[in-house]
Amino acid sequence: MIPLSLEGVAKRRGSGRRSVQVLHDVTLQLSPGEFVLVEGPSGSGKTTLLGVAGGVLTADAGRVLVADQSLSALPRSQQRRIRACHVGLVFQRANLLSGLTARDNIVLMGTIAGMTEHDAGREADRLLASLDMSELAGRRPNELSGGEEQRVAVARALVHHPAVVLADEPTGSLDAAAGHAVAESLAALARERQSAVLVGTHDARLAQFATRRLQIVDGRIEPWH
Repeated sequence: MIPLSLEGVAKRRGSGRRSVQVLHDVTLQLSPGEFVLVEGPSGSGKTTLLGVAGGVLTADAGRVLVADQSLSALPRSQQRRIRACHVGLVFQRANLLSGLTARDNIVLMGTIAGMTEHDAGREADRLLASLDMSELAGRRPNELSGGEEQRVAVARALVHHPAVVLADEPTGSLDAAAGHAVAESLAALARERQSAVLVGTHDARLAQFATRRLQIVDGRIEPWH
């Protein structure tokens, strides 16, 4: 199974004379266990690329396949189901639900993806143990540091064993030590679970975890140099 494949993808933003071509003929394929960085400054199209890759945004041209399934060939309801089952998302901020504990935030994502509460709970416990956070399982987000919240967000993204994890500036709001811990956790857990990871970032510190580095230049994907 190929976790993620983009074939000749194009995307415009806006309409009429204000329309801007954000992505140009993007072709990209990720293998299981890969940790791929797409680097570029703010406004370069990284977030749009991740949105299209996850089916949150619809490509204007080309094909997007997640877990060997073409999103463009499916109705929106099935696209949402594929996204819930096969895609994990990590954002710049953790966006945990404030009324739930760390463990329950992870379990909820698992049940949304179709897992039983029992299985989701078991996976949540395994992930928290892997992250050395078992003792924090019962804490709510306001009782966690920014780095701890983001590691819970990583566990939430991986609890249902997604084919692909899309991460948008996952270390952007963290200091160096916390950012390193989050990136290391994401790379290690994804490799262990054979999830492909696509990270949009301008944080060069993440390069040490990458199996491949790309850059986005004028809406086109190029090898990093």
